[in-house]
Amino acid sequence: MDAATANEDELALDAGPGGRAPQRTCIVTRAVAAPESLIRFVLDPEGVVVPDLRGRLPGRGAWVDARRETVAEAVRRRQFQRAFKGKAKAVPEDLADRVGAGLRADLRQALALANKAGCVVTGFGKVEAAIGGEPGIAALFHAAEASADGRRKLAQALRRRHGDAISRIPVVDDLSEDELDMALGRDHVIHAALVAGVGATGCLARWRRLRSFEGAGTAIEEPGLARDDGGGPPPPEGA
Repeated sequence: MDAATANEDELALDAGPGGRAPQRTCIVTRAVAAPESLIRFVLDPEGVVVPDLRGRLPGRGAWVDARRETVAEAVRRRQFQRAFKGKAKAVPEDLADRVGAGLRADLRQALALANKAGCVVTGFGKVEAAIGGEPGIAALFHAAEASADGRRKLAQALRRRHGDAISRIPVVDDLSEDELDMALGRDHVIHAALVAGVGATGCLARWRRLRSFEGAGTAIEEPGLARDDGGGPPPPEGA
């Protein structure tokens, strides 16, 4: 079998002494990596290439580095046709946009689940109180349309609570007000806070994946705003 068209679902490399860890190869870069750092694509019943963000859909899979530009390159270079050995009847030109939309939907769903678990507070006053209270917050959410004044005041509250460790608290402003409303089941959500608990870790993992896909990263320094530097408080047991 040609290396460029190998079935990536069957690839498993030694993780070293003590066991084996599943690995996958990007059909564009040929780099080998853990599945969580790539995106799996499969063919739907009509033979159209679709993203499988959860890695659960049946059938042969093709794996691509989880970055927008790499997915776009896979489309441009007809890598999916090669990976699926000519069985791909259609590869959407906007496949990278579809992945981005799916990752945003995943983040909204994770936030909704965290909210159902009682791990989200909304409203400027409640968020400010949660920042200063116990146990504190795991992340701060702003609607993309949030005013600079509201952001600045909550950043000041974070600074009072965490001092120079403010960058350990992720600030998420990738979702619009409408998206926050949809996720949390209420109107006019501008500021929200994620507190430690079931669902918090998964929610932030989905945010980081979205940011990575869009090439934005999670370590952005902006005056008056805290951004995640990959640190933060340890996740709670069972989160």
